[in-house]
Amino acid sequence: MEHSSFSPFSRQDRMELALLLDFYGSCLTSKQQQAAELYFSEDLSLAEIAELTGITRQGVRDCLKKAENALLEKEEQLGLAARHLRQREELLRLQTLVDPASASGQEMLEIIHRLLSE
Repeated sequence: MEHSSFSPFSRQDRMELALLLDFYGSCLTSKQQQAAELYFSEDLSLAEIAELTGITRQGVRDCLKKAENALLEKEEQLGLAARHLRQREELLRLQTLVDPASASGQEMLEIIHRLLSE
């Protein structure tokens, strides 16, 4: 019998898939998108999602696995999330190199902060 705290995804997987969901969620079926949003973004359990959606826990798990495969496939094809993370890392690195005491440094920091908040 399946334990009630069973989770098919680790915490790290959930975080990565939540990011992929932000980029590619619209590529999923509506059922997959709903289950993925509830699980990866809202942090609901399989049982809670099953109750909300009217499908079995196994059905929710299957739906999440299909969503995971679709999201990973899209990321493999397009690489938008990886690109976003690389750009963010570079902006953070650049932020540490800018001299905030100079006027141009202040302007650069403002631009960096604006880009990081997008």
